[in-house]
Amino acid sequence: MSAAPRSPRAVIGGGSGYLGTALRDALRRDGYDVRTIGRGGDADARWDDEAGILRLVDGAELVIGLAGRRIDCRYTDRNRDEILRSRLRTTAALHHAISTAASPPAVWMNGSSATAYRYSLDTPRTEADPLEERGFSPDVTREWEAALFAGELPGTRRIALRTSLVLGRGAPVMTMLLRLARLGLGGPQYDGWWFPHRRYRGIGPHPTEPPQPDGEHSRGRQRLSWMHEQDFVQAVRFLRDHDDITGAVNMASPNAVTNIELMRILRRAVRAPFGLPAPRFVLEPGMAVLRTESELVLKSRWVLPQVLEDAGYVFRFPELAGAVRQIRGR
Repeated sequence: MSAAPRSPRAVIGGGSGYLGTALRDALRRDGYDVRTIGRGGDADARWDDEAGILRLVDGAELVIGLAGRRIDCRYTDRNRDEILRSRLRTTAALHHAISTAASPPAVWMNGSSATAYRYSLDTPRTEADPLEERGFSPDVTREWEAALFAGELPGTRRIALRTSLVLGRGAPVMTMLLRLARLGLGGPQYDGWWFPHRRYRGIGPHPTEPPQPDGEHSRGRQRLSWMHEQDFVQAVRFLRDHDDITGAVNMASPNAVTNIELMRILRRAVRAPFGLPAPRFVLEPGMAVLRTESELVLKSRWVLPQVLEDAGYVFRFPELAGAVRQIRGR
């Protein structure tokens, strides 16, 4: 009697986070033996366990790196350093394991961000555009991708998941935005002048100097690129199965919305009759109390998923209104 075939192995670095949990559950439904790398005791290997990481990666079919400190925080010196360090350290650990493995994975997808594209109110960015934005978040993204694509890994296809805002049930940012709308604070956020500060200054070996926050007077027209959680998971499966795709991939719906449209849709979802607008001089003190940064809602992040669409990916939730209805269970 022959032995039952082994399940293919998938390794997720940062598997306990919101997106890591969604991917872990989906890949297990696909029949994978999913192993995780993390900081907690429930992970199959810890980030400081070089031999344990190699044991998981060697012979795996798929590796996905999503580890890194959350950016929803105040950009203190300590938090800035940890945001960069956590991404570079975990990516370097995966890179070392894959380069050492006797049987390296066919695909390594690693986290990245769409935040490094140029601020734009008039033209969307695609993967063909350079990462020319300046300052802290763009510098982190460039260094993160440099760690992914460093050196030769001839047996492994590498993909940088330039992720926009991912929305779904239980997503922290979704919970926060819906709460604001429900409390009557779901009006648009207006950019404008604010006192100069250094929290957004560049970081890493090649720091860039950002423009001072002196007010892109967007009047709520700043764009938000977003993606439904189900599309994120399905796009990862799609990229896994398309051997011709490598390099950077924008993980975003094809239909970005303005900040005004976003807040209108959220108010409608919670049946809020009104939403007070928040100019920057009101928003900044509130963000300080919440220990987060205003750039998360004021920066115009407008990207298109050109690689996914050219390869034939069909979005389940291309429009924000339909995505929010699904998340709300309606």
